[in-house]
Amino acid sequence: MKTKITELLKIDLPIIQAGMVWVSGWKLASAVSNCGGLGLIGAGSMKPELLKEHLQKCKTATNKPFGVNIPLLRKDADQLVSTCLDEGVKIFFTSAGNPKTFTAGLKEKGCTVIHVVANLKYGLKAQEAGCDAVVGEGVEAGGHNGADQLTTFCLIPQLVDKLSIPVITAGGIVDGRGILSAFSLGADGVQIGTRFAATVESSAHDNYKQEIINSGDQDTTLAFKKIGLVRIIKNDFAIRAMKAEYEGWNEIQLRELLGSKRERAGIFEGDLVEGELEAGQGVGLINDIPTVKDLFDRFFKEYKIAKDNLRQLNADDTD
Repeated sequence: MKTKITELLKIDLPIIQAGMVWVSGWKLASAVSNCGGLGLIGAGSMKPELLKEHLQKCKTATNKPFGVNIPLLRKDADQLVSTCLDEGVKIFFTSAGNPKTFTAGLKEKGCTVIHVVANLKYGLKAQEAGCDAVVGEGVEAGGHNGADQLTTFCLIPQLVDKLSIPVITAGGIVDGRGILSAFSLGADGVQIGTRFAATVESSAHDNYKQEIINSGDQDTTLAFKKIGLVRIIKNDFAIRAMKAEYEGWNEIQLRELLGSKRERAGIFEGDLVEGELEAGQGVGLINDIPTVKDLFDRFFKEYKIAKDNLRQLNADDTD
């Protein structure tokens, strides 16, 4: 399958694995790349020294392209970028910040830069900053989301219509049907998060993976709207956060409630009571923990079935 994204990233398939904190280590990234997609190491939960270790292991585990996701709100984002450059990384996905911060310098060094956006305004800013493509992330996605809460089906066509650079769809995609839907909206690729979080190669705790499987269509919520919207699975902590917001807690109180290590506790250490369990609305469609290779095989089958169904629908219309 060839698109503008496969040409840009020099990959076989326009499927990108999201760079999720405490999930996207070298094992997951290399497995995705070895299957023909693009694996991303999630630097958001790593110090430069740990990132270097993951980069080196990933280079050993695959000879295919892979990249790194760097949240620009990190105070040490410049150190993370430098570490990546020292290790020869050429593909950068940036998020949660101004795309102008590093794009020009990275482009001068021959790197590809793709920025995650949640509305058209920031998509245009990313294009103006010189980004090679954007990831349009709908509010269905797990983790941090845009304040406007635009859904994938509303966001992607607007980005496609107004931008001249390629658009990657993210938010709520967990199977081949979702992949086909993204292309029907005009996207050149898809970025998948939660579905890859519940795979064998994911570095997340087994408790967290199982909680994804156990969750249904009503089991995620948007929390912390005042200090940074995030989609998480409803657990004791999430319910307390929802109650605090309903009661009108201020930003200082909410930050104290959130603390600093809840993502690690929930995703990496498996604390299902007090941890922050980031996950997208697609959890209701996830029922197992396959290997990445088995998941890619499934994507192909599901995509083909969905595409054949559309062909049949078109054939029926012409009868």
